[in-house]
Amino acid sequence: MANAVVVHAKRLPQSQKALRAAQYVRMSTDYQQYSIENQAVVIATYAELHKLTIVRTYRDEGESGLKIENRDGLSELVDDVQSGRADFAHLLVFDVSRWGRFQDVDESAHYEFICRKAGVKVAYCAEQFDNDGSLLASIMKNIKRVMAAEFSRELSAKVFAGSVRLTHRGFKMGGPVAYALQRRLVDDQCKPKGILTVGQRKSLLTDHVKLIPGAPDQVEIVKWIFHEYLRHKSQATIARELNRRGIMNSQGRPWRGKAVGDLLRNEAYVGVLTYNRKSRKLGAKVTRNPRELWIRNEDAIAPIVHRDAFRRTQRIMSEGRVSIPEEEMLLRLRKVLMKKGRLSKTIISSSPGLPSISSYLLHFGTLRNIYRLVGYNGNQRWFDKYAAHQRWVALQIGNAARLRDAFEKRGRHATLNASTECLRIDNAVNVVFRVARCRNYDNRPLRWTLQYRARWPKGWIVAVRLDEKNEAVFDYVLMPSAWLTFNRRMFWFSKEFYKGRTINRFDTFEALSSFLVERVGKEKPWPVAQALHRVSRGQLRKPNGA
Repeated sequence: MANAVVVHAKRLPQSQKALRAAQYVRMSTDYQQYSIENQAVVIATYAELHKLTIVRTYRDEGESGLKIENRDGLSELVDDVQSGRADFAHLLVFDVSRWGRFQDVDESAHYEFICRKAGVKVAYCAEQFDNDGSLLASIMKNIKRVMAAEFSRELSAKVFAGSVRLTHRGFKMGGPVAYALQRRLVDDQCKPKGILTVGQRKSLLTDHVKLIPGAPDQVEIVKWIFHEYLRHKSQATIARELNRRGIMNSQGRPWRGKAVGDLLRNEAYVGVLTYNRKSRKLGAKVTRNPRELWIRNEDAIAPIVHRDAFRRTQRIMSEGRVSIPEEEMLLRLRKVLMKKGRLSKTIISSSPGLPSISSYLLHFGTLRNIYRLVGYNGNQRWFDKYAAHQRWVALQIGNAARLRDAFEKRGRHATLNASTECLRIDNAVNVVFRVARCRNYDNRPLRWTLQYRARWPKGWIVAVRLDEKNEAVFDYVLMPSAWLTFNRRMFWFSKEFYKGRTINRFDTFEALSSFLVERVGKEKPWPVAQALHRVSRGQLRKPNGA
């Protein structure tokens, strides 16, 4: 960007900052592709007229001005100003609305106040008044802020009215596409222009999207699901059969009973296009709208399922669903507790007259909270163990993030997958993080266990060994993943097991991190077959520095 030069000086005397300026630019949607460039031109002209040098640029692209969330540019600007890292005395902004079209007009004034308090003067380059603190400037800024907030409200109403009109014409207004349906791009005269694949969007405002039946094999799957359900097959049974046949859902994932239920309720399969089932206006939370507010077009899509079959399906689903007040749910659960003497997920799922465990979780949150509400504390020991396990998992995820940062500081590429607790370095080397619990048996040496998971990628394993009471970190161990595959599901090792083997032990995570940064990528982990062969023959040797 013109004149956008980043200066890395941490502190500058006020005299040197006097003619240094930063600029903040923002565009709210991807369609405003030239917005930032246009703002930069106006700001650069203002800087040249006032003999200012732009030394830093803060920018937010494609982010709504209704809130500060996800606006990294504005957040960084505020942080730099408040922390004293700002090496400039002026902040150049295109106009008052660039702070944001906040519904609370005092919010944009708040950010300007933060800059002014830190000695940074804010200038609005495209406004017809000087931001000099005068009464006129204050009045004009407040008017502009109110106008910006009102613009968002008016725009929201116009967009909704336009969406309603287009829905009545049979056009889809965005959002995910149901299984066995696809998006057809049409012009304003409804002439087909092609099929939009996943991730593609229309590029012309005059173009629209209509839903049509998708691939024939997926259409047959939808018909089969309705047919099987009408034969009194459960949603879970249908999902298991689909997964057994290797059929994935619209997201490319295995089916679940809930996904089958959502498909069976979807009116799109009988040709009905629905809009405004949910709404999120002006950055507020998503709300489910009552049925009378839905916008429905009865004949917008070529039907896949016969309407009579769909009506029978809905009748069966409504008859199988019983609405129970929350007080009654807890009362029934207390009765089961008195009868069984204890509770578990299995007991709740198998007890007649009780809602499903998912219904309890939906209404009351966690299982621990459900037990508390009915006065059951029998699983306190299990909950304590689970809480401890979650604490150690969080520690390892934090360690993985620290190691990722260490690699990135060296110019290496590292990505962290929190679900598998795996760090992938340079798209080649995998490092998995695990917790090894101590097993302390009478008259036997201390031993630690690691449980192997089939989904782990091949590479290295970082195990944090806990102390005798499993309450603190004992040390860190680094080993090839081949050791765990050789020892089947459970891997046992003693306190001195690392000696003489390809296992490195470290007292601190900092030492482990330094070792990995220096070694990973320079030496590749052994292939599994080669490692197993060397394990079986006792040929593993201690590496240098172990």
